[in-house]
Amino acid sequence: MNRDQRMNPADIAPGRYRHYKGNEYEVIGIATHSETLEAMVVYRPLYGEGGLWVRPAAMFAEQVVIDGRSRPRFEKL
Repeated sequence: MNRDQRMNPADIAPGRYRHYKGNEYEVIGIATHSETLEAMVVYRPLYGEGGLWVRPAAMFAEQVVIDGRSRPRFEKL
């Protein structure tokens, strides 16, 4: 994905992703929050102790500004 392109939360597919800080993660799938019906990404780190994590899909797909440059929070590998 080009750094100028924005990931659509609906396009988050299972697979490996790199966080902007450098660590890699595996997206398991998308879940729905039971109270708010918000789409949540279910993922696990590919380092350390592991475990499962969730993050709002909109946040997973958003751009972050680092040193004045906009880049994806997570990039599909």
